Amino acid sequence: MAKEISTEIRIHATPDKVWAILTDFENYPNWNPFIKSIKGEVAVGKKIVARLEPPKASGMTFHPKVLAYDKNKEFRWIGHLLIPGLFDGEHHFELIDNGDSTTTFRQSEKFKGILVPFFKNMLENNTKEGFKLMNEKLKVLAELEQ
Repeated sequence: MAKEISTEIRIHATPDKVWAILTDFENYPNWNPFIKSIKGEVAVGKKIVARLEPPKASGMTFHPKVLAYDKNKEFRWIGHLLIPGLFDGEHHFELIDNGDSTTTFRQSEKFKGILVPFFKNMLENNTKEGFKLMNEKLKVLAELEQ
């Protein structure tokens, strides 16, 4: 079973400005309403520690593997619940340069595994809402600092 959720927002700031905020992991507790922390060496092939707290749902700390970390363009990881195949999530942040000093920020996640059907409502509601809240806060911060 698979499920994908995706959100995007247009930010009136350049990709490098958005990237600087997105990758300032030490400040996540100060502004990010969804991803409370990211710790460790963020580099392709490395495992990091991430704490996610979707609105109106239990938080979760996990150890995803970084799949992509391309400055001003994308940051992607894959995480697993307990063991691969039960509930896997490939999280993707994408920055699209619109060529007019604005950036389209897209946040998505592809979920796979035998437990996905049991989490469908939570993913569609709580997790997606967490994405939207984070996107909106990122937009506010990036546009404030222009």
